[in-house]
Amino acid sequence: MSRIKDLFERKKSQVLNVYCTAGYPRLNSTLSILHSLQSNGADLVELGMPYSDPLADGPVIQASGNKALENGMTIAVLFEQLAGFRKEIDLPVILMGYMNPVLQYGFEKFCAEAAKVGIDGLILPDLPEYEFETEYGAIIQKYGLDFIFLVTPETSEDRVRKLDELSAGFLYAVSSSATTGKDKDFTAVETYLQKLQSMQLKNPVLVGFGIKDSGTFQSACKFANGAIIGSAYIKALDGGGEIETVTHHFLSNIIQKK
Repeated sequence: MSRIKDLFERKKSQVLNVYCTAGYPRLNSTLSILHSLQSNGADLVELGMPYSDPLADGPVIQASGNKALENGMTIAVLFEQLAGFRKEIDLPVILMGYMNPVLQYGFEKFCAEAAKVGIDGLILPDLPEYEFETEYGAIIQKYGLDFIFLVTPETSEDRVRKLDELSAGFLYAVSSSATTGKDKDFTAVETYLQKLQSMQLKNPVLVGFGIKDSGTFQSACKFANGAIIGSAYIKALDGGGEIETVTHHFLSNIIQKK
């Protein structure tokens, strides 16, 4: 059983997935952040691979990605940093990024290296469904990696069911068609999540985009298995405080009402 599947077997609700950008705020921050997230209550980590033209990312995550690139973060450097990290980190870790740098690195080489260091899954928002089915999905599955597709309120029911069938680990429910970090009307979001819940999908559902505090986390969890927090955590790290202290303060405020 994969670490992600095992997580959802053990914890059916209020799963907290935290996004962070590899190489931010400093090149060598990645492992410190993973340790801090694990020790302070995160259930799952989405580790962003910085890219110069991220389609789905809002200004906060874009800025963190630009800083990480300036710091010297690359896919090769990230794999070097992650070598041996499974000796100390038990949390499921997903790599999130875009196809261009992955293809430049070599898609199968990338999947092989990800599996070798202990990565559990991938989110590549610009990998089309057709290309996943005809070319890349088999490679991802060859290396035992889960692949998570994104759905939005505008995604048709038929397409939601198709992407759910193709996904492994969980389904990423984008709370709206805006980029990350935007404030959301969670009344509308809850209606959308209720619809997904009524579809009795194969995969657990995690909600992303606009989750920033305990209130939005709780709202997202009413009709989903959990939520993803990214921009708000990046903003907290941007303050320049010690990573462990910042992470402890940030997560204690998110999960205090569980």
